Amino acid sequence: MSPVQVSGDTVADYIVNQLLSLGVRRIYGIVGDSLNPIVDAVRRSNKGGKGIQWIHVRHEESAAFAAAAEAETTGQLAVCAGSCGPGNLHLINGLFDANRNRVPVLAIASHIPSVQIGTGYFQETHPDRLFNDCSVYNEMITNPQQAPRVVTSAIQHAWGGPGVSVISLPGDTSAARITPSLPFVVERPASPRIVPAEASVRELAAAVNAAKKVTIFAGAGTKGAHDEVIALADRIGAPIGHSLRGKEWIQWDNPFDVGMSGLLGYGSCHEAMHSADLLILLGTDFPYDQFLPESVRTAQVDVRPEVLGRRTRADIAVVGDVRETATALLPLVDANRSRAFVDQMTRKFERSMKKVVGAYRGRSAAALKPLHPEYVTDILSEVAADDAIFTVDTGMGNVWAARYLRVNGRRRIIGSFLHGSMANALPNAVGAAAANPGRQVISMSGDGGLSMLLGELITVKNYNLDVKVVVFNNASLGMVKLEMLVNGLPSFGTESEDVNYAAVGAGIGIPSVRVEEPGEVREVLERELAKPGPGLIELMTDPRALSLPPSITADQVTGFATAMSKEVLGGGLGEVVSMARSNLRNIPRP
Repeated sequence: MSPVQVSGDTVADYIVNQLLSLGVRRIYGIVGDSLNPIVDAVRRSNKGGKGIQWIHVRHEESAAFAAAAEAETTGQLAVCAGSCGPGNLHLINGLFDANRNRVPVLAIASHIPSVQIGTGYFQETHPDRLFNDCSVYNEMITNPQQAPRVVTSAIQHAWGGPGVSVISLPGDTSAARITPSLPFVVERPASPRIVPAEASVRELAAAVNAAKKVTIFAGAGTKGAHDEVIALADRIGAPIGHSLRGKEWIQWDNPFDVGMSGLLGYGSCHEAMHSADLLILLGTDFPYDQFLPESVRTAQVDVRPEVLGRRTRADIAVVGDVRETATALLPLVDANRSRAFVDQMTRKFERSMKKVVGAYRGRSAAALKPLHPEYVTDILSEVAADDAIFTVDTGMGNVWAARYLRVNGRRRIIGSFLHGSMANALPNAVGAAAANPGRQVISMSGDGGLSMLLGELITVKNYNLDVKVVVFNNASLGMVKLEMLVNGLPSFGTESEDVNYAAVGAGIGIPSVRVEEPGEVREVLERELAKPGPGLIELMTDPRALSLPPSITADQVTGFATAMSKEVLGGGLGEVVSMARSNLRNIPRP
């Protein structure tokens, strides 16, 4: 059935009709002045509820985060918009996140009247320049007849990048009449297969066959290649580590899993990478080069040739899909290899899961107060739906999600894992819930992140979105505290006064509950997650619970010790003792 079309011949009508023809059903933003022609076209499209819905967020940054999550969970083009000057400037942080995550988002940045550009007019900025660094396409429409080609190009760039396309649109141009000479109907082309060169595959196969110990490190590029990578690891006896973005695509049903590396890491991934003869990086541009081995021969496989070798040595560089590469490589590598290395690493991983990651599971954890975030996240993972979408705040929330959320090929874990922005979880959840009705969406929000974009609780309530906001309230910026300590600095400016977020949620009209007793965690989570519509569960967690990296360096020990000495000399002995007690069980052990 053909989509509803807006009657009218303005540039705004043309853009909205083009979006309707592509299946776009939501635009996230805040209405206002120069954006009004677009907003009115959206209004006229939505007669009978069959057109585009305008999702009124409370901050344009949230609009971009919401669109990013919609694009991430659906794979389809998502749209956000901002009015001139401050309005569209607020989009920029969320657009940086979307572009770095390589998801298709179209941003409409309305502009001051075209005749005023360059005069220092009220709210004048230059969006056609400002968004260059966070987009794959960024152009301004100054002539109505220019619109069809620019809009078409923007959409095609968003798909092709994939990434963010920005259209800057003066209000008078948006309201101007247009008579396009061509229909410029856009259809998304099928994604190509990127098959690696035969010579590259043979070179990689020779390296695998020559190595006694091979480790695979998998990233988000393993999406859609789970079975092929597992088959390859099985054939060559390779443990599989992963980045946080790779977790949801490779960790489930994986007998060769050795966990993560980096600051969020756990398990035996770090050792598996550093003690291998050959490290194969599959679909990852893992940025933390300090956790990558310098002396291990390394192969890297990616569809983007520009990322090959930019983080660590790339002795063998292969341009191709992970799935296509693994399929081509499998018949060329020797079978019947020794499994001593993979067995050693997976046994170590199992021990670490029980001793370190598992330290806060079970009966003993149920008696710890304040609540340990590890314990809370473990229960949350158990009681959440099999196809739940988790949106995760940057900071300690990343750590608990990485270590305790269990994936199965159907769950999604979305966060600002490359851009590292605070406050992403709640607006991400808005977009995920709006685009996936009937699916459980859980925002793992830190109190710091939630307070930054607190107004989006109103958005959740106003649209009755099925979002459960699980607030880890430790009244501190836990990750920042850890960063200070490992650099030899006593924590400063990381604490905040206690805020009752459950009371805030209730005041907005969202069913809310605050949990302080460990014995109530499971019961409350099961009950509240089962309810339809919005909900807020505030969990009072231990502010001294800190993430510890998988391999502690001498510099980190020195920094931590220096910071603790400064705390003691400053009269903070009690805080030091409390911190030690809270984290003793999480010190990595061999």
